[in-house]
Amino acid sequence: MLPYGTVQDAGAALGRGLTYAETLWFRYSADKSDYFLYCHNILFLFLAFTLVPIPFVLMELWPSDTFHRYKIQPKVKLSLAEVFRCYKDVLRVFFIIVGPLQLVSYPSVKMIGIRTGLPLPSCGEILAQLLVYFLIEDYTNYWIHRFLHSKWAFEKIHSVHHEFTTPIGFAAPYAHWAEILLLGIPSFLGPALVPGHMVTFWLWVALRQIEAIEAHCGYDLPWTPSKYIPFYGGADYHDYHHYVGEQSHSNFASVFTYCDFLYGTDKGYQYHKKLIGQLKEGSRSGGGQKGEKLSSYDWDGKCN
Repeated sequence: MLPYGTVQDAGAALGRGLTYAETLWFRYSADKSDYFLYCHNILFLFLAFTLVPIPFVLMELWPSDTFHRYKIQPKVKLSLAEVFRCYKDVLRVFFIIVGPLQLVSYPSVKMIGIRTGLPLPSCGEILAQLLVYFLIEDYTNYWIHRFLHSKWAFEKIHSVHHEFTTPIGFAAPYAHWAEILLLGIPSFLGPALVPGHMVTFWLWVALRQIEAIEAHCGYDLPWTPSKYIPFYGGADYHDYHHYVGEQSHSNFASVFTYCDFLYGTDKGYQYHKKLIGQLKEGSRSGGGQKGEKLSSYDWDGKCN
């Protein structure tokens, strides 16, 4: 709740006029508690889990081959019933674990100093903080993910997420409740170390989920903006991790690829891509028919 009665009072406190964005923020948040504003995360997560995967589901169910050329594992086609079952399980965990966790975690957000007042952060400040959040989350997530592929952790926890060897957008948050709690630590660590405004926190929560959904979408789309992000893994990179499954010792990174490169856990993936490239070259030079497209997963070898 803002400590100003009017826009003029807020401007007088800042020593300048409010920007258009600050005026909108004042009108929306002035009479709302910080706790109520924080709980918007529940709505943003629900909308992300529900709406963002829908375009990829439509691609999966599209009657023609318009999008089939971009499917990473084209031999596998999930039915609408399988997709709905995944979404139903995600919602169950959302209402039992994720939502209540958001409701009770507000004191920790207040303690680290995430603010709701004026002035609003600049675009540069928001982008810089989001980059820090992604880097911190990516590094800590990498090591937790590697732990989850130990024999005990995979059997007891992580195997739930790997039920989908051909991932779909709805499968991004599909996981054991313990995994959701564990991977919530990297997501919270960035804002805890570099606290910012609630608006930045909202953006972070939404963008991280959107990125995870894209990485699990099952389609390597050439027009996606993430293609232009340096060191970004993307759908093809993470799809291989699901394809190999329990034995995977590759591609643990959640967003970027630098940890896998530094610690040598991308070798299986790189070797796989090299072999696929050789097979495609052989197909073009005489092994396949003219115009035939060879998918990365027409070859069934798995390099851990």
